[in-house]
Amino acid sequence: MYILAIGWLYVTVLVAVNEPSIVAGIISFMFYGLLPCSLLLWLGGTKVRRQRRAHRESLANQHLDDGDRSDTRADQ
Repeated sequence: MYILAIGWLYVTVLVAVNEPSIVAGIISFMFYGLLPCSLLLWLGGTKVRRQRRAHRESLANQHLDDGDRSDTRADQ
C-alpha cells in the first residue's frame, strides 16, 4: 500500500510543479495528493491499530493477573 501512496504523491508533485503559480501548486498538491493519501493510509491502517490496541490491553491484563497470583498461594 505504501508503494501506491509514494507513486501517487510523486505524480501529484509533478502536477503541482506544472501549476502556473506557487499557491496553485500547493493547493493542488494538498487536495489531490496529501489529503487523499493520508485518508487512504489512515483507513488502511485501522485494522493494524485495532490489533495493536487489543495486544496492549491483553499485555496489561496479563501484568495485572501476574500480580494477583502471588496472593493466592496456600499459607504455610
